[in-house]
Amino acid sequence: MSHSPPDPFLSLVIPAYNEESRLPDTLMAILDYLGQQPYTWEIVVADDGSFDATATIVRDIATQSGADIRVLNLPHRGKGWAVRNGMLAARGQYRCLCDADLSMPIAQLARLLPSDELDGADIVIGSREATGAQRIGEPIRRHLTGRVFNALTRLLAVPGIADTQCGFKVFSARAAEVLFPLQTIDGFCFDVELLFLARRLEFSVTEVGIEWHWHAGTKVNFLRDCYRAGRDLLLVRWHWFTGRYQAK
Repeated sequence: MSHSPPDPFLSLVIPAYNEESRLPDTLMAILDYLGQQPYTWEIVVADDGSFDATATIVRDIATQSGADIRVLNLPHRGKGWAVRNGMLAARGQYRCLCDADLSMPIAQLARLLPSDELDGADIVIGSREATGAQRIGEPIRRHLTGRVFNALTRLLAVPGIADTQCGFKVFSARAAEVLFPLQTIDGFCFDVELLFLARRLEFSVTEVGIEWHWHAGTKVNFLRDCYRAGRDLLLVRWHWFTGRYQAK
């Protein structure tokens, strides 16, 4: 009788859209780091309808390395959509959202995983604003724009969370399996929706300061995305008020 392999300790979920230039270096750095860890792991690349060679490159690296790397081929709908599908396809006891640009050095991952200091948190957020955080190379205009957006999110959705948008977050399997099926936002503001729901459903959320490096080539357009974010924040409140989340 055949048996399915046990669930890994960690799933690293990487949303990707046309990342053929950045993803090879990112995956090699991750593989080098994870290969030195004592726990079991998998990598899930959620390909959000890329029209470049992203998926082919990931499969080639998986074949060459022999590592547990999977690609999800998805129609293009946005980063939130890719993350949702990646998290629900993952099997890990802990599931880490990891941006494809690896702006958080992968060695910082250890700060987000279970430890005495984190005391069993359901969700751990890599934060660029929490105690001990370092932001390296970020243009001042980009930083100030991000602070304005975060002030809005604290006002409308998640008071007390200093950095909702950093692309490095760890969810317990239970938190992931409850929250991600409720997610409705496919774009920029999906993080806020998930944290809003986590608070309402009484999951514990902890912020941990990390080292974060600015990389040119970000796909965020702040004038466009701040408009969308404001719209989505109001939509989250409306969905909660009308019972849409409970209906799921």
